[in-house]
Amino acid sequence: MNLLVAAGAVFRDAGGRIMMVRTSYKDAWEIPGGMVEDGETPSAACEREVREELGLEISVGQALIVDWAPHPTQGDKLLFVFDGGTLTEAQHSQIEFLDGEILEYAYVEPARLTDYTLDRLAHRLQAVIPGRTRYLENGRPPEADPRPRSPGTTP
Repeated sequence: MNLLVAAGAVFRDAGGRIMMVRTSYKDAWEIPGGMVEDGETPSAACEREVREELGLEISVGQALIVDWAPHPTQGDKLLFVFDGGTLTEAQHSQIEFLDGEILEYAYVEPARLTDYTLDRLAHRLQAVIPGRTRYLENGRPPEADPRPRSPGTTP
């Protein structure tokens, strides 16, 4: 099995909205983050990606979501979403799009995430319960998927 591992950060504003970033290479908006490199932990990858994409030095908090996301053409993915906390005014003023991947960012109400991003990421972010780590499959709790599950098969 060829497993891809990715990590992203959820930043919220004082009103509970989630930071989404528009990239130069995708139509759908994303959260800051990216692929975990060989020998790198998911939390270190998340911090590196935030540094590369936003120019911010941060330490991520706990893992909020661990999501198993099989895909027939892109390969199976294990996705980690970490708590990035709430950025200060000083941090907002330091945001720079250093690597050219990010074009802009916006804070989005959780109920409006599907207007900005793919359903599976919207479901993943809407499943966040602050202070808890949740396990998901394809952006949803396993018990919410009505398809039968058996060893050796993916939903």
